[in-house]
Amino acid sequence: MMRRLIGAALLCLATVASAQDKKPPYWASIASGEAMMRSGPGRNYPGTWLYKRRDLPIRVVQTYPNWRKIEDPDGQKGWMLVTLLSDRRTAIIRPGGTRDVHIKPDTRSPVRYRAEAGVVGRIEQCDAAWCHIQVGNRNGFIARADIWGLDPGERVE
Repeated sequence: MMRRLIGAALLCLATVASAQDKKPPYWASIASGEAMMRSGPGRNYPGTWLYKRRDLPIRVVQTYPNWRKIEDPDGQKGWMLVTLLSDRRTAIIRPGGTRDVHIKPDTRSPVRYRAEAGVVGRIEQCDAAWCHIQVGNRNGFIARADIWGLDPGERVE
């Protein structure tokens, strides 16, 4: 039992260490229910924005020990403590009305549900045109053009 706990702890540390070794720019998400963006890389810098949205996709554009300069879906940039971020890939529905989430990656397939602008979901897989997305207990396929949280041409597996 104790060996399993130690193994799990080491695995978590390895995951955090690998996340800190990434070279920007890269995608991540907010891991915490509350996360403060600051004007500089330190707690002594003023807070500029308090995020209360777990899984919100962000783009890491610069690193500094234990801090990441991020860009949010609205284009705001600032610094966030690395422990408030996750490697989990997520996306947000772009503005402009509801978007269809299909049963299959094909516009002719039935619509499973519709997602409103601003809805956040977890990305499980993306190809050149479609992403498999999970929003709560629902999942399906959404056109890449309908979401923010991916580089052009990027594939997620």
